[in-house]
Amino acid sequence: MNVDTTLYTLPNSQPVVALQCEDVFKTLTRKEKLYAHYLSQAAWSGGLIVLIQTSPESPLIFALLYKIYLVEPIDKLKDAAIHANVTEDEFTAFLVYSSGVFANAGNYKAMGDTKIIPNLSKNTFEVIVKTSKAYKDNPTEIQNIWNSISNILYSLDGKLKSLGLGDKGVTTYFSANCNKKDADKVNAFMQHKGLESYNTRCFKTTVYDHEKNNNIDIYEIRLASAETSNNPNITLFDEIYENSRFKITRGDYDKLMTIVVENLKKAKEYASNQVEKDMLEKYINHFKTGCLDDHKDGSRLWIKDKGPTIETYIGFIETYRDPAGQRGEFEGFVAMVNKKMSAKFAILVNKAEELIPKLPWNSDFEKDSYLRPDFTSLDVLMFAGSCIPSGINIPNYDEIRQNEGFKNVSLGNVIPAHMKDSIPFLSENDQTLMHKYRIDSFEVQVGLHELLGHGTGKYFRQMGPDTFNFDRNKVINPLNGSRIDKFFQKGETYDSKFGAMGSSYEECRAEAVGLYLSLEKDVLKIFGHQESTADDIIYVNWLSLLWSGFAKALEMYQPATKTWSQAHAQARYVLLSVCLEASENFVNIIETEEGTNLQMTIDRTKISTVGKTAIGNFLVKLQVYKSMGDVESAKDMYDRYSEVPENGVHPWGRWRDIILLHKEPRKIFVQPNTFIDGLYKYLNFLQVQKILRRLFRIDF
Repeated sequence: MNVDTTLYTLPNSQPVVALQCEDVFKTLTRKEKLYAHYLSQAAWSGGLIVLIQTSPESPLIFALLYKIYLVEPIDKLKDAAIHANVTEDEFTAFLVYSSGVFANAGNYKAMGDTKIIPNLSKNTFEVIVKTSKAYKDNPTEIQNIWNSISNILYSLDGKLKSLGLGDKGVTTYFSANCNKKDADKVNAFMQHKGLESYNTRCFKTTVYDHEKNNNIDIYEIRLASAETSNNPNITLFDEIYENSRFKITRGDYDKLMTIVVENLKKAKEYASNQVEKDMLEKYINHFKTGCLDDHKDGSRLWIKDKGPTIETYIGFIETYRDPAGQRGEFEGFVAMVNKKMSAKFAILVNKAEELIPKLPWNSDFEKDSYLRPDFTSLDVLMFAGSCIPSGINIPNYDEIRQNEGFKNVSLGNVIPAHMKDSIPFLSENDQTLMHKYRIDSFEVQVGLHELLGHGTGKYFRQMGPDTFNFDRNKVINPLNGSRIDKFFQKGETYDSKFGAMGSSYEECRAEAVGLYLSLEKDVLKIFGHQESTADDIIYVNWLSLLWSGFAKALEMYQPATKTWSQAHAQARYVLLSVCLEASENFVNIIETEEGTNLQMTIDRTKISTVGKTAIGNFLVKLQVYKSMGDVESAKDMYDRYSEVPENGVHPWGRWRDIILLHKEPRKIFVQPNTFIDGLYKYLNFLQVQKILRRLFRIDF
């Protein structure tokens, strides 16, 4: 079977955008700049872990490219390559591939999890490598690296096309001999021990047990930490569970963890208050020892650090890319508060207690008390990880979010850069409205998504043998009129119960809350939108999300394995499916030109009636199943709406080919760097832009 390699390459026209924050940075004091600098260095150092988490070859690819660019200017590398008969386009393709690896922290796309291969021949790639000064200075070292990766760099055989577990794809969160059965067994063991897997990886070996005369699997749960020795309070020598042996060790990524710790210690010297110092000390202990409780305690202090000038968070956070939905990818960000937009979010926080009762579930399914969060708009200085999100609601630890609080952040200087794509499959009038109001509507959606999406809803828990955090005699399941018969038991968390589906399911719930509450005119007034403009913002918000539910989302669907490779994409497709099911000509999508074009229309007069009812009813189901931990019912429902049919009124399997014809590459962010040379200096964006214009011929 021939593979369409264009789905796995980045074009020479790859868009590149600069992350603008220089003006805000200049307003910081010297102490604040130094605090931001050392936090950034900690995050960048830890961010290299993502290479290891992405694929076995990613660290070596990065090492090769880094060594090449480190020792000579790009102009000289280019001159040498051109002299060796490499064309301009081929050299540009080499640079684009390098940028893709750096931006995605590996050779798999952060959005979609599909492999990135160079858009030039292997022979030409090798010529560029061998004309480099790095190769001439250290031919044996560079040749050895090249020999190790040259084949895998280009291979799209079998499961190498995408990330996944077992025969579904590539992962380094588990050793290559693990499958879903192994992941479930490890999950059960961790739950049995009352442990969570955020900062772990799993490695399986099989040995012969002479006493039992059979093979036995040994699962090593390896904690990320600078320290490598055993510690009986953290590690576990050996334990039998379900006919397998388990041990917990530490020292994963130890050299990188050591650098993270060193920079956090330096950052601590410039912290602005005692809460920040105590917070960083907890993070230091976490990265040093591997103890997850220290990171939780640091997160508890973080949510108490209200309205800091420099905002930051660091650790093994989001579980999107772990096929089992348990292990966190490393990320760290440093940002400055945008006071103007933050003032709007502060008003939204103040209005939250009035808005929560407007959600479609009753108070039994809502938290016992509203935990007022800090909600700020940030100008990101740097974000280490595989991609930069538009908004974040953290920490992800259930017990903290439910009982103690959380923070919401909107990454203000990231949002506009995401909104510069072309907009196919819509009428000219809808395209005009999207271009005019898309950023404004997305700011509203992000605010509602993070604050009242991720920030609402209760888990029903058994607290003791006969005690619960809800009244079992009174609380009724609105879906069947019966008493609550399912709940979270001791040791169970949302991630451990909902597993791989959990991230997308929760993103879907948060997106649905955003759609539902965007109909409230008081919300739009907070953001400065009134009367006819408010009506347009509502329409564009629904239009934009449902449009992305097919025009962007289906790029992230893998037909070969019938799996979704990105949580938000699946979530938006599900919401589109819900609205299409509502019928009444609310949402229509037709094939306008056979094999080449589609068009979506939304009857805006029915958003507040048909649309609100459909999303509201769906939201109740999402919340009830989540509150009860009823993963079986949740999965049955969510899988049904996630199906991609080949036939019928909406043959998305066939239409996906049309969508791919209009696909545009996701933008690569150029992030600033900070360094100290006597006094503090800041890398000038203009220098970066001049380099990029010359290399990629792209305008800013």
